[in-house]
Amino acid sequence: MKLNKQDILNALKTISVPGEGENMVDSGAVTNVVTFADEVIVDITIKNPSLQAKKKTEVDILQTIHREVYEKAKIKVNLKVDAPVKPTTNEIKGKPIPGIQNILAVASGKGGVGKSTVTANLAVTLAKMGFKVGVLDADIYGPSIPIMFDVANERPLSVNVDGKSKMKPIENYGVKVLSIGFFTKPDQAVIWRGPMASKALNQMIFDAAWGELDFLLLDLPPGTGDIHLSIMQALPITGAVVVSTPQNVALADAKKGVAMFQQDSINVPVLGIIENMAYFTPAELPENKYYIFGKEGARHLAEDLDVPFLGEVPLIQSIREAGDVGRPAALQTATPIEEAFEELTRNVVQQVVNRNENLPATEAIKITTMAGCSAVNKK
Repeated sequence: MKLNKQDILNALKTISVPGEGENMVDSGAVTNVVTFADEVIVDITIKNPSLQAKKKTEVDILQTIHREVYEKAKIKVNLKVDAPVKPTTNEIKGKPIPGIQNILAVASGKGGVGKSTVTANLAVTLAKMGFKVGVLDADIYGPSIPIMFDVANERPLSVNVDGKSKMKPIENYGVKVLSIGFFTKPDQAVIWRGPMASKALNQMIFDAAWGELDFLLLDLPPGTGDIHLSIMQALPITGAVVVSTPQNVALADAKKGVAMFQQDSINVPVLGIIENMAYFTPAELPENKYYIFGKEGARHLAEDLDVPFLGEVPLIQSIREAGDVGRPAALQTATPIEEAFEELTRNVVQQVVNRNENLPATEAIKITTMAGCSAVNKK
């Protein structure tokens, strides 16, 4: 079949450029189209340098021409990136902690979506894979990490590091933990203004003897507020993970959470979105899935925002029970729960690897341990 150049252009007009409103022909992104018999060459230049944008553009072109013009067309896409020079902005960046390789912020726009549960299970799974892991419970007003790690009654000790007194994190399940919950009574409400909460966070970050860590997970409070900005000012965040349920109400706030990290003044790479409470499967009907909070809402949001979808966690009673008794559910060996969190964690690690290979480092942040390599390839 002999392909027609105008047919190709008409098909490409149905595709929008990632991050832009216009289609790729009218916007000038398509710079040239050459056809010869059943072969077509498309030259295109986009402004978005991300791997996701480049891959999405190429796949959209291939699929659209095969669908709209000729399903057996031989297509070659020559893609160039012409990213505009970003104006100098007053970026919010902090100083690194010696010995900590990667700092991941686990956030949610809305409370009650299981962010702390995901953080705890992500941490223990990373530890099982061989990584050195720490968790900082940055949810000043509702610290739940001590309960989930069964260390609520523990108190950090003071240790001497290079002549300075430092807090020694509490350790359980191979994970080092610090939380404001260690310094308050169980029935005591933390009634602090922003500056006081920020000062407490800085102490837990910089006055702690974290030692060598491959990953420090930050369990952030819900929303987009003062605590989040304080964290960005204090630390160079490697990347952010956003947790949401499939429900529209939660997705609306998750979208704001992603937007916060993508602000020019913050500019933290979003590693992806996790869908928690994705579906419910009763034990007596293992083949059935009931989408109580909606179906694949977070997956669709990730596609709309052009960020990776990291995986889904089902709504299972034992996940809640495990968190309440202080033994994260991912420690339950040879179960669907363990398998779900392992897949999720592998995806997170892979996105960190991609981020460190393809984006400028906030500081020296590279996965260099053999455990890192084995975790990515773990089946």
